[in-house]
Amino acid sequence: MTELDLEAILAGADEDLPPGHRSGLVALVGRPNVGKSTLLNALVGEKVSIVSDVPGTTRNAIRGVVTRDDAQVVFVDTPGLAKPQSLLARRLNDVVRDHLDGVDVVVFLVDVEAGIGRGDEFLARVVRQVRAPVLAVANKEDQVRRDPALPPQLVRLAELVPDAEIVPTSALDGFNVDVLLELIVAALPEGPRIFPTDLVTDQPERLFVAEVVREKYLGRLRDELPHSVAVVVEDIREIPVDDDPDDPDDPGEIALVEIDASIYVERDSQKGIVIGHRGATLRDAGTEARRELQALFGAKVHLDVRVKVAKEWQRDPKQLRRLGY
Repeated sequence: MTELDLEAILAGADEDLPPGHRSGLVALVGRPNVGKSTLLNALVGEKVSIVSDVPGTTRNAIRGVVTRDDAQVVFVDTPGLAKPQSLLARRLNDVVRDHLDGVDVVVFLVDVEAGIGRGDEFLARVVRQVRAPVLAVANKEDQVRRDPALPPQLVRLAELVPDAEIVPTSALDGFNVDVLLELIVAALPEGPRIFPTDLVTDQPERLFVAEVVREKYLGRLRDELPHSVAVVVEDIREIPVDDDPDDPDDPGEIALVEIDASIYVERDSQKGIVIGHRGATLRDAGTEARRELQALFGAKVHLDVRVKVAKEWQRDPKQLRRLGY
């Protein structure tokens, strides 16, 4: 995981670029659970955003970077815009609106399996106010490929965003993802690279680790209390093995990564749900997270997860700030 710094940006900008090189910010917007995170991962070609079938999984604006010889595309995966039921939800809506300011392209997603509804219509009105080209994506096309209801939905989508090109896609199986990327690049302005060529996300390491841990618990908790769960990584310690003790400047390769993480719920009664019968949920989700993190770090990972209570944190401004929202 590479963290963003000014020196890295300048290093990426100094490289020789071909004539007509394009670059810019692209916002992925849509109501909750339309597949924005899955599409982002498909476009980038690796996992930079967690995925869950729980609406509202994405809580931060996650950036993923695609670098080609002719272009660099910086994607912003925004939280799903929905009617706010809490202070957290209102803040997530603010994140969406803030990241629509100044983007170069907007990719507006709808879920054609679920059908276009009032939430999509509301968001379309927001998108139409953005001064940037819009591409309208009819996602989850694989689920309704032979459904006679699909063409009318595409017509309805064209009515919602009249100036947008309509692109049916399946982020899950990759259908039309390459076509969408070409259309995005064509809509970008000419410009230099924003990030170094080897950067695929500018997420801080601790945030990405926390998101991986949260994803694994969401997969088990389902509808029980997904929105009441927040994860904070308290510490990450990389322990090297000194394979050349005679060289004081060689720190050695990382042999073990120790991670201390806290899972926060809103009430004491919710702790038992996260822990599970005889600790099964806590153990099994932690094992899944550890396996994925070992692939990320390329080293053995020891993950210590504690469950804590932050009472009604979704409605408490101080608690939200402390938990990173």
